Amino acid sequence: MSTRLSIMSFAHLHADFYATAIAALPEVELAGVWDDNPARGEEAAAKYGTRFFPTPEELFAPENEIQGAIVTSENVNHKRDVLAACSAGVDILCEKPISTNVEDARVMIAECERAGVRLMISFPCRYTPAFGRLQQAVRNGELGEIVAIMGTNRGQNPGGWFNDPALAGGGSVIDHTVHVVDLMRVLLQEEVVKVYAEIDTVFDPDLPCDDAGILSMDFAGGCVATLDASWSRPDCYPVWGDVTMELIGTKGNASVDLFVERVDTWREADGTFLWEAYGHDANASLIADFARCVETGAPVPITGNDGLKAMEVALGAYRAAEVGEPVGLPLP
Repeated sequence: MSTRLSIMSFAHLHADFYATAIAALPEVELAGVWDDNPARGEEAAAKYGTRFFPTPEELFAPENEIQGAIVTSENVNHKRDVLAACSAGVDILCEKPISTNVEDARVMIAECERAGVRLMISFPCRYTPAFGRLQQAVRNGELGEIVAIMGTNRGQNPGGWFNDPALAGGGSVIDHTVHVVDLMRVLLQEEVVKVYAEIDTVFDPDLPCDDAGILSMDFAGGCVATLDASWSRPDCYPVWGDVTMELIGTKGNASVDLFVERVDTWREADGTFLWEAYGHDANASLIADFARCVETGAPVPITGNDGLKAMEVALGAYRAAEVGEPVGLPLP
């Protein structure tokens, strides 16, 4: 019997990547789609050869035997959709950031724990070969003690609801901080205890949200880190971000570029320039790992608490920019 997964909302562009990854997995099935935008949901269901359900209750009806739900709605709706899947006893993969505030994230985590439901957060950057090699080098002590990290996650403004703080919880800082902070937490196995940030709307003055942010962070063990979490690339930029890190250690230095496996492609038909990735597909590995956990009952490798801690840094950055001084973490 195949593992039966579902997708809740195609609001987020990653939903298409995940649906494609499901289709490529043997013995894993996209068994249903729900979306609060029925036209969008019906279009997605037709595209991926599955069924659209008008409500979450109908999607999770016992006869459909849904085992896992992938939540890819607008950030502010993550709590709504996670709790709907949780109440049905369905394991969940939630798009990042986990939520737009600490209270909602804590409720989501607590309710899933109470119901015995696995809550996994979508951080596909963990699955890139480049990060895997860097993590191994750090674990083996090749760099010694890590004393400083400089990270970037710059890219295009994705537009749409990402520019609406009421739906997204902010702008570029909440969108692009969480990926790299999660990687830093994994490498150091420590939490950020203090954050300072300069945040503004620089590249498109008409935006109702931030599109530029520079964060400075202190980790519990003494490592200091900076992160450029901006939408600073023009519309012609070939990919959503440029996740990079440079590490300074007491025994050596290292750098990592998560998008280095690519071919530069020019499309003469429409005049676009793209980075065509080759080799490993991090999204496919993320979905395969989630499906494995659903099928076997294994603990998820990226927990709700991981999502909370990464989001908390972004929220702390906003607070620090507002008050003009560093903010301690965890937030009250």
